[in-house]
Amino acid sequence: MINIYEVNETNQMIDQDNLDVRTITMGISLLDCISDDPDKLNRAIYEKITNRARDLVSVGEEISKEYGIPIVNKRISVTPIALVGGSACRSPEDFVSIARTLDRAAGEVGVNFIGGYGALVSKGMTPAEENLIRSIPEALSVTELVCSSVNVGSTKTGLNMDAVRLMGSIIRETAEATKSRDSLGCAKLVVFCNAPDDNPFMAGAFHGVTEADAVIHVGVSGPGVVKRALESVRGQGFEILCETIKKTAFKITRVGQLVAREASRRLDVPFGIIDLSLAPTPAVGDSVAGILEEIGLERAGAPGTTAALALLNDQVKKGGVMASSYVGGLSGAFIPVSEDQGMIEAVQDGALTVEKLEAMTCVCSVGLDMIAVPGDTKASTIAGILADEAAIGMINQKTTAVRIIPVIGKGVGETAEFGGLLGRAPIMPVNGFGCERFVNRDGRIPAPIHSFKN
Repeated sequence: MINIYEVNETNQMIDQDNLDVRTITMGISLLDCISDDPDKLNRAIYEKITNRARDLVSVGEEISKEYGIPIVNKRISVTPIALVGGSACRSPEDFVSIARTLDRAAGEVGVNFIGGYGALVSKGMTPAEENLIRSIPEALSVTELVCSSVNVGSTKTGLNMDAVRLMGSIIRETAEATKSRDSLGCAKLVVFCNAPDDNPFMAGAFHGVTEADAVIHVGVSGPGVVKRALESVRGQGFEILCETIKKTAFKITRVGQLVAREASRRLDVPFGIIDLSLAPTPAVGDSVAGILEEIGLERAGAPGTTAALALLNDQVKKGGVMASSYVGGLSGAFIPVSEDQGMIEAVQDGALTVEKLEAMTCVCSVGLDMIAVPGDTKASTIAGILADEAAIGMINQKTTAVRIIPVIGKGVGETAEFGGLLGRAPIMPVNGFGCERFVNRDGRIPAPIHSFKN
């Protein structure tokens, strides 16, 4: 049973260590909005979202004020729009009209972001799904709150390399379409392998087809809290190190559980999952890189970084699962460059490269996140990076993702400015050797074998 005394125990975490609940996300099914009439479809989508989520922001603010817990974002995720709009949309432009409707509905209810403008194409693409994907650059350039995601592979189906190749071009086009804002559109676009359908974090959130009509997910945070706890056991052995991380993760997750329960009750919407991910911010002291350095690295990216990150993720999960009966989403530690001041400094010092970040994603929850690269990076190179990261997820039966930003007009040594939680990112060099002949092959990379018995 969660009570106010548990929350009081976290006062120092909130006041001094940047503890917050990163997001309350309401997932909303749009399957009952499907129509072959575009006007009727858009009208139904707007009405469903604004009716279901009309109290989401006010309830979040009430809970935050009542318990003294900062709740940074209130968000909405919806059924993948490629599924919802397939009957009515005959062109990319038709899908853009839905993006505008989503943006208008999100603005009406006052949320920070709305996710679900995407497609699940791990095995193949329907004409509707391809139209949606081709609409993404325009959709993200004419909206403010819409986030997009595309799932291009899974452990069970393999990698859809046709979709990977297409997404390389789409990311380039999105960067061009938003070049006046340091290619900001790419910061709202993520490419997945093994995407979970209960993820509260943007840009990859969407409402899965197996979910209820509406559901409440909560994403917690707290890298600063973990770092402060580890400072008290500096120099001690791995057993104490691990126990400290577990106990801290438990306390952080209990706060999230309280918020989730209260939001579910007050909104009369079922509780879905708590996502345990340690989500950094640009604020000093709220850094996953800072945790890795407190564990004993001179800089994130130094030898030992992958092992330290593996330890951190495992202990966060072990502590968090004891605090909530429903843990899901990504759950672990995000390593976004632009949103983590320690990661930014590691890049600037030359300790952290794209290749090292890729190695780290083998043991963390997500993937290459908020990576800014030169604006002249080729679409085929981006596709190769997507394929590499998706292969890690496919082979290791885990979720991986890429949110990469070719910043048009900028090169290595310059900085992209995104603002807010998205922060700023130093432009990182990428391998200059080509992979066109590889990514231009048609078809799929087969799924890995799971058993082979005579």
